Amino acid sequence: MSEGLADSGEAAADGGTAADEPPVVVKVGGAKAVDPAGAVGDVAHLAANGRRVVVVHGGSTVVDEVIERLGMEPEYVESASGVAGRFTDAETMEAFTMAMAGKLNTELTAGFREAGVDAVGLSGVDGGLLSGPRKSAIRVVEDGKKKIRRGEHSGRIESVNADLLSGLLADGYTPVVSPPMEGKEGDGGVTPVNTDADRAAAAVAGALGADLVLLTDVAGVYADPDDPDTLIESAATPDELAAVEDAAEGFMGKKVMAAEEALSGGSGRVVIADANVRDPIVAALGGAGTTVERSALGDDADGDDADGDGDDATGDGDDAAAETGGETA
Repeated sequence: MSEGLADSGEAAADGGTAADEPPVVVKVGGAKAVDPAGAVGDVAHLAANGRRVVVVHGGSTVVDEVIERLGMEPEYVESASGVAGRFTDAETMEAFTMAMAGKLNTELTAGFREAGVDAVGLSGVDGGLLSGPRKSAIRVVEDGKKKIRRGEHSGRIESVNADLLSGLLADGYTPVVSPPMEGKEGDGGVTPVNTDADRAAAAVAGALGADLVLLTDVAGVYADPDDPDTLIESAATPDELAAVEDAAEGFMGKKVMAAEEALSGGSGRVVIADANVRDPIVAALGGAGTTVERSALGDDADGDDADGDGDDATGDGDDAAAETGGETA
């Protein structure tokens, strides 16, 4: 056992058993720059010591690879609010589901099981795990003009089947969750649709009252995005949260939005941290990265939706789409 993991076990012993602590939701990124190996080892350690863990993963790079292998071109559009996102038409949605639920979720679940974790792979459609209305049309900007694009398959999560996750956790399983989500049609039908993996993790963490760890390929939020020495270690007040929001650019802005949504939904704290360090989850829970406390929401810490309007359809795409090309910044 590594020193970091041993320290984690001692901390749990000092503060009670791991089973007495809130669950941990870990979002593992889908970009090539994010190595999941460290997270797999950490989840195995936490689960072996009784900590309840839910893993949510993205898959931007592999989705693009599958789309190209099928002879299509990935298409990204810009929303009216300036957010770049994947346009997911019917053909793209087929490739998205193949890559996310078919390939990535199965491979990651197998990796956890090889590491000794009793992992169960789930898409957001299974058991209505992640559910909300489908958005079939989105507002985009093309050549400086605002337009409506139809045929979209995306959605914004409005409900989480927390009972399903809680039941699995109580039975000792570790759920491994991926988009697509259950998109509800106006006529009562159900269509698998694309949703942002960071915000999916936020929704799950809020529903479970869990700590949320958003793993990426940088150490956290930097006051100067070009200077790793300016890491913002924590935000516990509204003013400190405002400073984090101001500093978050590109893909990091989406992670900060997800953090606020998780805290508004019921999560106690959110940590944005580096996936590629030793024992990344244990390190994040121990203070590495940027920690945003529930108190940072101030009077808004009442369960309201952090982002307010929820109508930025392209911002609800998979993690790469929402983060302007993935977790590489």
